[in-house]
Amino acid sequence: MRLWRAERGRGPDRAQRSVAKGLTGAGAGGWRARGSTSLLTSLLVLLAAGLLACTAPQGASIRQRQGAAGRASGPARVVAVQALGPRLRDLTIDSPALGHRAMVRLLLPRRFAAEPARRWPVLWLLHGCCDSYQSWTRSTDVAKLAGLDEVLVVMPEAGQVGFYADWYNHGHGGPPRWETFHLVELRQLLERDWRAGDRWAVAGVSMGGLGAMAYAARHPGMFRAAASYSGILDRRAPTGPIPGPRLIGNLLGAFGQDPAALWGDPQQQAAVWAAHNPYDLAARLRGVELFVSVGNGEPGPLDPQSPAQQARQLEQALQPQTLAFARRLHQLAIPVQVDAYGPGTHAWPYWQRELHRSLPLLLHVLGRR
Repeated sequence: MRLWRAERGRGPDRAQRSVAKGLTGAGAGGWRARGSTSLLTSLLVLLAAGLLACTAPQGASIRQRQGAAGRASGPARVVAVQALGPRLRDLTIDSPALGHRAMVRLLLPRRFAAEPARRWPVLWLLHGCCDSYQSWTRSTDVAKLAGLDEVLVVMPEAGQVGFYADWYNHGHGGPPRWETFHLVELRQLLERDWRAGDRWAVAGVSMGGLGAMAYAARHPGMFRAAASYSGILDRRAPTGPIPGPRLIGNLLGAFGQDPAALWGDPQQQAAVWAAHNPYDLAARLRGVELFVSVGNGEPGPLDPQSPAQQARQLEQALQPQTLAFARRLHQLAIPVQVDAYGPGTHAWPYWQRELHRSLPLLLHVLGRR
């Protein structure tokens, strides 16, 4: 593990390396993801077609906190709650911002029922492209982490290629408005019905890594920490033979979406694109505790004996984005922990490990130890 802290005078290219201590759960042993096949298969099919299956950030223009996501046209409401276990709940939410119903999975604090007057710190976990709100509990041990016993963990649906954005829709706006759904509608429901407190942190994988950094940057003061695992952090960084905007357009097209509907034309609406690119938003992350991690795409200790070539290529494509983002933060003298861990592909076993490695930072801002 290479853990860098980029600070004034010390960037990812000349970083001091240290070994993280006190980590719990899966180490470098041979942990394997449960049920991650559907995500990886979808990504690999797209990548094999020359699409590089992951890319991009948020929607709307930069404003302050709640205003950056706009306002919902009416109150969202929970129409169903399903108990999956003592702590797991699935919410079905009728969302005006989306124009349809969406799912959210909650992992409740262990003493949620025993302390009915208590408000809880909140950790958001964002899924990646082609996956769902179920991915974190399906493919990691998040529900077993003792450090989260006193945290409300929120795992929202974000669309297979929603990109955590209020879509531009050729300048007309309107659904889907994922940013508004998450940070206006869902936030209000969490505070009203699930006793969410005022300490929030956010983390995400791949497309969700983009979402984590963009949400934290576009909503100053809302999130005290943000973590990205193999995230899409700079669409302009070298990512292979296909330029970033084209990658995003190809991915949207593969899912039957109009590529121009997300943020418009990359040239004509360049300001809209920049307003959703974590690299361009880096200065707005000052004061937020930050963690980013990425592999180099070579087979690593948590990969099967012969990892798919496409999974290797995907991580290789995202590595320069993460390093460029870290260098930008270094230029701005904004501290960030960077775990460029070397061998490892685009896969859930690494993201579980990185959740473990970033957990002390996340728990610190949440007031937990």
